[in-house]
Amino acid sequence: TRSLSITSVDQSMFEKAQGEKVTLPCTFVLSEEDEGPLDIEWVLIPADNQKKEQIIIMYAVDRIYNNYYAAMTGRMQFTNPDPKSGDGSLDILNLKSTDTGTYQCKVKKAPGVQSQKIQLTVLVKPARTKCSIEGSQEIGKDVILKCLSQEGSPLLSYNWRRVSGVQELPATSTLNKNTGELLLKNASQDYSGIYSCVASNRVGADECSIELNVTPPINTAGVIVGAIIGTLLGLFILAFLVFCCCKKQREKKYEKEVHHEIREDVPPPKSRSSTARSYIGSNRSSLGSMSPSNMEGYTKTPYSQVPSEDFERTPGQNPTFAPSKVAAPNLSRMGAVPVMIPAQSKDGSIV
Repeated sequence: TRSLSITSVDQSMFEKAQGEKVTLPCTFVLSEEDEGPLDIEWVLIPADNQKKEQIIIMYAVDRIYNNYYAAMTGRMQFTNPDPKSGDGSLDILNLKSTDTGTYQCKVKKAPGVQSQKIQLTVLVKPARTKCSIEGSQEIGKDVILKCLSQEGSPLLSYNWRRVSGVQELPATSTLNKNTGELLLKNASQDYSGIYSCVASNRVGADECSIELNVTPPINTAGVIVGAIIGTLLGLFILAFLVFCCCKKQREKKYEKEVHHEIREDVPPPKSRSSTARSYIGSNRSSLGSMSPSNMEGYTKTPYSQVPSEDFERTPGQNPTFAPSKVAAPNLSRMGAVPVMIPAQSKDGSIV
């Protein structure tokens, strides 16, 4: 007695890279005895046997149901829009690493029932591979070139090659393909150049490069002496700047104190009235001491040379003058120009 059978049994394992598309085959042939309704189911079998199978997509009663598995919503579909034609294959788009698992296709048409399991492995390509150098790049030292991919599914394999100069790696080099480390023992200047590392797995590869520059040993003593001299020079400059600032502050303070003392010691200027009084008083005293005998050599001071001053006196303060004790000479007999002889008041002033 014939029954339905699944014909796509050639490939049961698939390896794909993340982001790619995969088609899980499930083709079948119906028999004349299969008269019941056709059901096609795709389920995800969990790695833990204690958990239940998860329905992904189903075809039943001429209708497709694809809202069972939220993790693949919008990323899965039947390859043939009409699965009853004998093709129940499943397409999964934009693969993710979480899609890795065992998938099972079940075809039912009573009394016939058949199923097929397919193992899907989603691998991540190597990405963000970085190269680095460990150790001193000096002649005679051991140098380690490191290579590591930030992304990528195991098992990753690393391979180093020399890009510039001699293409072959140095004779003293040792490569670990699993860790990506290249050990260069007793390095010489001939080892200098550009090195490239390729990280790969079954679905892709990524590459990085780095330059190795082997140099003579550094003069450590000279570096230390230079550092000490530089530090002392810096401290000296700092001390000099502090000294200049302090000196400038002291000079400003001294200038303020001297300016203040000068302003306190300067006497106020004399008033014009006191100057005028002293000038007139001195002239009066000099006139009072003169006698009629020396009046001939006396030259009267012009009024224009006397400092301007308004003497305010009350009527009671006007001095009274006594009559002159010296008799005026007979001008006609002298035959000379008349001369005015000043009279002396009681208080001794000359009028």
